[in-house]
This record gives sequence, structure tokens and C-alpha cells, in this order.
Amino acid sequence: MKRLIARFLKDEAGVTAVEYALIAALVGVTIIGGARLLGSQVSTTFNTAKTTMKTA
Repeated sequence: MKRLIARFLKDEAGVTAVEYALIAALVGVTIIGGARLLGSQVSTTFNTAKTTMKTA
């Protein structure tokens, strides 16, 4: 039983999958944050243009 546990702890094959999952999660969070920020700026720009067009 000790040999099985020791062999399991030495096995690093699953580490790569975990690393890829963490990278994918970080990329996803970055994309979502950027989209929210960009969406807010675009909304503000359109509202400014709308207000300007109403007063002109």
C-alpha cells in the first residue's frame, strides 16, 4: 500500500492538466473583465453621442 501511495505522489502526469485549467481560467477572467470595461466605455460614448445629437 505504501508503494502505491508513493508512486501516486511521484506521478506528475496530472499536473499538466491542472496547469492548463488554471491558465484557461485566468484567460477567461481576463476576457470577461476586458469585455465589461470596454462595454462600459462604448456605452458611455454612445450616450454622449446621443445627447449631443439631441441638442444639435
